[in-house]
This record gives sequence, structure tokens and C-alpha cells, in this order.
Amino acid sequence: MLRPAPLLLVLSLALPAAGCAQQPVRLVEGPREYVSSDYDGVLRLWTRSAQLTTLDALDNVLTVTATYESWDFRWAYTVRYAEDYRLTVDQRHALLERSLAETHEKHEFYVALQAEKYKWNDLNAEQPAWIVRLIDDAGTETAPAEIQTIRRPGAIELTYFPYTSPWRSAFRISFPRVRADGRPTIPSAAHWFGLRFAGPQGNQEIVWMVDRG
Repeated sequence: MLRPAPLLLVLSLALPAAGCAQQPVRLVEGPREYVSSDYDGVLRLWTRSAQLTTLDALDNVLTVTATYESWDFRWAYTVRYAEDYRLTVDQRHALLERSLAETHEKHEFYVALQAEKYKWNDLNAEQPAWIVRLIDDAGTETAPAEIQTIRRPGAIELTYFPYTSPWRSAFRISFPRVRADGRPTIPSAAHWFGLRFAGPQGNQEIVWMVDRG
């Protein structure tokens, strides 16, 4: 008698607590008026977390948290970083210009994940347990341009992305803004975009709803 495939329970959690409704994000550019203390709120706005759990074994096979480093996020991050490191006005301005310019070249996510076995955390493995794709409501799927493994998260990662931990592997995952066929990887008319992690144990999506107002 064939055993039925295990059911998968997908539980999507919005930081900081389970059950909180996700606040839609706005992708508009332009100047911001942030101070250093605004950073934690902006981090929560641009961060999503989810778990993939098998019902038969009640095991969490994947726990993943990701922050989309948007124009808005980078502005708040730079203000916090400049305050912490006591940068001069000129240094802060140069850092902000470089950071914002990167949003015109790529979509970048800071990701920390924990799989059922530690070796399955490695997204850069020759045969990874999980592959990641950038997705949207139009059905577009885009493979990463680069997955940078953060081997030893330091004070910056542990402070500015506090969900980083010794039990999770940390990455910066970059996607091109435009596909080879000329289509944007996050269309201007998108109602949502997200990351999909897929592998033999199932798949999990993390979604950012877009405020179209």
C-alpha cells in the first residue's frame, strides 16, 4: 500500500510576531526624513519570515527570514549606520548615494535561513537542498544573479539584522532588475513580489504586498 505524501503546513509569519497582518510596502523613490531611531520600524516593514513544516513529523524543514533592501530601507539603514559610526556629513552623503544607486542595478535581499540539517542551509552547494527565485503576481520567475554567503556574520549583521543567529546561515541574494527578454523582474504594476524557496521537501513563498495607492 502506498503511503500518501506528507502534507505540508505553510505558516507565513510577519515580523515581529506571528499573526500580525503584513503592512503593504511602497516602491516609490525620493527623499526621506528618517532619524536613527526609525531604523527598527523600517526594518520590520521590509522584512518577512516564514516556516515550512511537515505535519507527519511535525518538523520545521525550513525557517527563513528575508529583508528586501529597497530604496526606502537603504535610506533608513544609511542614517542609522552614519549615526552609529559618527560619519561626517560628506561621508554620509557619499554612502547614501552609493547605496541608492545600487537599487537601479539590482534587487537585493538579506536572507537568514535554517534548514532541517545544517548542511542543507547552503544555497551555494553544488546540489542545494533549496533553490530561490524572485517571483511576482504576473507569474514571472527570476533566478539570482549572485548569492553571496556571509561566512561569519559580524557586529553589523547581528545588530542591523537581529534575526541573524549562529543556527542560521546568512546570505545576500541579488537579482537583475531586467530579464534577458527585457521584462522587469518586479513590474511597476505588480501587486506583490516575493521569494520562493523550493526543494525536495516542499516550497515556501515569502511575499511583500505592494501598496498601489
